[in-house]
Amino acid sequence: MEIRDKVAIVTGAASGIGTGIAKRFAQDGARGVVLADLNLAPAEALAQSIGPAAMAVRCDVGREADIQALALAARRRFGQVDVYVSNAGIIGRAGGFELEDALWEQMWRIHGMAHIWAARAVVPEMAARGEGYFIVTASAAGLLNIVESAPYGVTKHAALAFAEWLRIAYGRRGVRVSCLCPQAVRTGMVPGDGGSAGQDGILTPEQVAAEVTATMRDERFLILPHPQVLEYFRAKGQDYDRWIGGMQKIHARHQQAT
Repeated sequence: MEIRDKVAIVTGAASGIGTGIAKRFAQDGARGVVLADLNLAPAEALAQSIGPAAMAVRCDVGREADIQALALAARRRFGQVDVYVSNAGIIGRAGGFELEDALWEQMWRIHGMAHIWAARAVVPEMAARGEGYFIVTASAAGLLNIVESAPYGVTKHAALAFAEWLRIAYGRRGVRVSCLCPQAVRTGMVPGDGGSAGQDGILTPEQVAAEVTATMRDERFLILPHPQVLEYFRAKGQDYDRWIGGMQKIHARHQQAT
């Protein structure tokens, strides 16, 4: 799918990857870009910089009512929703099962239920038209896990699983589905200068956005701005026990460092 003349919603649009994707959609000729974020002021500033094709909406993706209101606002302004980028996320903090239930539940809502609620809000209309695109941001942790934070790794796995299911269930009804799985990106979650654009380097949101639009044109499922992630994923599938052993070593080093 080409984004030109399409209407897109991007959650978590006020910063990081969301900002990069929103700007790229506008640059590539989207008819409307709806910038959704819990922090309205930077989203409004971004909308103003983009121009008449953009609008900002305050949205807490941890509440289904907010997501339904977001979809309604997009329809009222632009008529329909062609593309939904379910991108908003949080990093939480390091730890495992000992972390409090409130943090786990917040992660489940934002990295799990938010995608489900978004699909409820927009996928039926996409399927009825026989065309639409739904993108879930899951991070490389959704494919490979992460040693620092159990809630983050587990809920990002859930995001990937839901994206898979959505593509299985609706892919033949015209709804394209992709899952974005980057490693480190220069955002508020990952500080750094973004210098290296190499396989394991910190990428800029603009570089990630370029990979998103390229994958949308090809309609592939996995969006992998860091090509090395695919090699890691293949290694995991080829010898799961060996891969777990490697991750245990990384976890041990992390524990020693902290």
